[in-house]
Amino acid sequence: MLPAIVIEKLPRLIRAIRLIPGRADADEAAALADELSGITAMVAEKFTNDRTAEGIQRAQLLTIGCISLGLEDLVGDEAEDVGDEAALGVLVGEGAELVFQQGFRMIRELAALPEDSLVGEYDKDPVYAQRRLKELFVDICTADPGETWSGHQRYLGQLRQRQEVQAIVRTAQWLRRHHWDGAVKDPDLNAEGVIALAIVFGIEGGGRIVARTGQKEFERFVTAVRKDKPDFEAGWAALLENVPAPYQAVIAKRIDLYRNSTFLQNIAGKAPLGQLFVELENYAGSEIDAEYP
Repeated sequence: MLPAIVIEKLPRLIRAIRLIPGRADADEAAALADELSGITAMVAEKFTNDRTAEGIQRAQLLTIGCISLGLEDLVGDEAEDVGDEAALGVLVGEGAELVFQQGFRMIRELAALPEDSLVGEYDKDPVYAQRRLKELFVDICTADPGETWSGHQRYLGQLRQRQEVQAIVRTAQWLRRHHWDGAVKDPDLNAEGVIALAIVFGIEGGGRIVARTGQKEFERFVTAVRKDKPDFEAGWAALLENVPAPYQAVIAKRIDLYRNSTFLQNIAGKAPLGQLFVELENYAGSEIDAEYP
């Protein structure tokens, strides 16, 4: 078996700098060097430690990665050689500070997206938000000038993942606002649980939106399903008709996941209510109200 061919792909900033001898004059090179030094000093002061050699070295790696991230976004999908030339043109023409700001803005916007569909009050805490921003900055933008860097690819992967989570969270938030018995205002949110409840109760038909339930309401629901034997697909169609288009795809995807579940079959069957309620808790978790006599 032939060994895999490893293609070296240094950070975009380093690849652009390598083109300086043939494509930039001495004044432009000196100005860029001064700018990069100033940015590195700022990063060391705010994110590492400007009083130690290790802190300055880490700041240099972060500067390289953040500027490279900004360049990848600004030069787009140009062929590698063309992209490197375009990157140098941006650095010389627009300045490294602008590119660094673009890269950092991308990290900041990524950090603002939800990482998980379980949302709590701490997610809005400014101290937590700042820590999350710094962790992402270090994770994605640390770039060794002599080694292959995959920060841009990891950024794109995390962006897609977090955008999917954001779509789930926003769908659940809409369902909560339109809960049949009044808006649910609990600050903690189990987005997958809310969507699961809407889909489970959707089989009853009528398009009523259920985003929170308790044991008594669930028992009423099971009794009604067993008595009326509704068409599950018609119930889901009615649910989707009552949901705005931006949220329909998320709910439809979850319907496909739950369509053939034994849990839904048991609701229409003869499984004990106690067993069904335990199974419902596995789907909805904290979105089920505790009821006390």
